[in-house]
Order: sequence, then structure tokens, then C-alpha cells
Amino acid sequence: MQRHLISAADLTRDDAVLILDTAEEMARVADRPIKKLPTLRGRTVVNLFFEDSTRTRISFEAAEKRLSADVINFSAKGSSVSKGESLKDTAQTLEAMGVDAVVIRHGASGAPYRLANSGWIDAAVINAGDGTHQHPTQALLDAFTMRRRLVGRDAGLGQDLAGKRITIVGDVLHSRVARSNVDLLHTLGAEVTLVAPPTLLPVGIETWPCEISYDLDSTLPKCDAVMMLRVQRERMNAAFFPTEREYSRRYGLDGDRMAKLPEHAIVMHPGPMVRGMEITAEVADSDRCTAVEQVANGVSIRMAVLYLLLGGNEPAVTHTRPTGSEEK
Repeated sequence: MQRHLISAADLTRDDAVLILDTAEEMARVADRPIKKLPTLRGRTVVNLFFEDSTRTRISFEAAEKRLSADVINFSAKGSSVSKGESLKDTAQTLEAMGVDAVVIRHGASGAPYRLANSGWIDAAVINAGDGTHQHPTQALLDAFTMRRRLVGRDAGLGQDLAGKRITIVGDVLHSRVARSNVDLLHTLGAEVTLVAPPTLLPVGIETWPCEISYDLDSTLPKCDAVMMLRVQRERMNAAFFPTEREYSRRYGLDGDRMAKLPEHAIVMHPGPMVRGMEITAEVADSDRCTAVEQVANGVSIRMAVLYLLLGGNEPAVTHTRPTGSEEK
């Protein structure tokens, strides 16, 4: 494992599988009466959120507390950032407090990379989403969910997603989730197809390690998982499609389209869902939809990332790999 987690593209297959296997071990903690491990006792983690978030912020906080870390939550709206303080000054303030890790979400693509490589702070940096660039822990929790559902919990240990066919549908242009998933799923051996209107595909997408399609109905019968993306209107400054109704008709997932999926296939969504737009209530509430499961798995994945970056360099799943020394 590297010192920071900035991009899903930085992870090797072995790195990714190590995180997934460690997350399986962390998931067992959730079944205990007392959901605590002493691993990060005495370590301080700052959640540095410059953008609004519900799932990611709470998930990281839950993960940090379950590992017994001291947690500081930072919100830009109630801080000196709202008075014009720069990222550099904020980072140097945190450095003066002696923090061990910074979980950062920022509206500017590249901000976590800048923080990790600036020399402003001597702490592990975890990217919790930067602009339209990357969201690596989201891709990891999605891969974790897919592996559990499509390979199996115990059978999946040490395994990747080789040969699995994943379809990602919707607003790829503004989606850091789509970028991160394409990178990680390719590393794990999966075959990825992006489905979107041409106006919602970024320039240079032909260089991405995936297939492109404009026809959702033709891809559904041959995929193992379909991931629906929210249309991010807050990042749009123009009309990218005629109407919501037209978008939903061509790229929304309803009961009839879900019926075209193979029996074992799952429906995924990173949240928040806009019901009636990219996904209907019938699909969102079905047994095949893993949206709530993904949230639960997010805590396990983030515990695994924090453990590997701060707690120890050997996997928690000792029975699947040779044992070795651990940093405590």
C-alpha cells in the first residue's frame, strides 16, 4: 500500500484485493455487540469536507470511531475557509495540531493530490471525492459489494472480478464515481461498458479502458451488474438533454428494463438517488438493488483503508495470506 489514497488508478490489483479482503474482516466487527477495535487508538483523523456530504462523511466518521481513532470533523461552511482562508493555510493549521490522517472532499479536482504532495502536512491523505475527478473509496465499496454478490463472501477472498460485466449508466461527464469505477474495475479484470447520451460523455473517453454504448436496452441482458448514476444538475451550466422525461425514457431503469437483466444480476446506485429520474421506486426498493448494502459496505471498506494506511501493513485476514509482522 502507498501512503496516500488519492486515485483508484493508483491501486494495483494486489493493493485492491488486499483492501477488499481486509474489509471482509472489518465487516465482522459490525456483527459484534461492541463494534470497536483498538487499532487506531491515539491516532487523530480529520474529516476535511469542503463539499456537502451525507453518506461519505458519516461513513468515514463511523469507520474512524470503530477503529478507536480521535476524530475531528471540519466543515468549510463553519470555518475560516468561508472567510477566504486557503487550503494551504488550513493544512498548516492541521499540521500544527499533529493530525495523523486527513480525509478530504473538495470541489476542485486535484485538491487531495495537491495536499498530499505539497509538503504542507505530514499526514496520510485519503480522497473522499474531488470535483469530477476521483472517489476511490466509493469504487472500492462498489467492488466489494459486487464481489460479495457475484463471487461470494468466503469464496471471494483473494479473488478479483475477472470476467464480470459491469454497465455504468448516466451522467458520466460529471461523475467521479464513474471514473473511479472504470479504473478500479479494469484493474480487477472486469469488463466495463458506459451507457450515456453523447452530451454526458467527457472528451477523451475513447482512451478509457471500457466500451461505450448509447443503447441501454441492448446492454442489459449481458451484464452482471448495472450501476445507475445521478444526473448532477449542480455541476451543469447548460442543457445536456431535452427534458427529464426524455432522459428517463431512454436511460432510466424501470421494472420492465430490470426484467431484461440476467437472474443473478444486481442493480447498484452510489446515492443519492433521484427516484423517477434515473431509477424508479419499484427498482430502488427491489431485492436486486444494493444501494443500502453499499452504504453498510462503505464503513467496512473505509475501516480497511484507514487500518492499512495507519494501523498495519499486513492484512487483517491472516488465514488467506502468509502472516508477517504488524505495526501497532
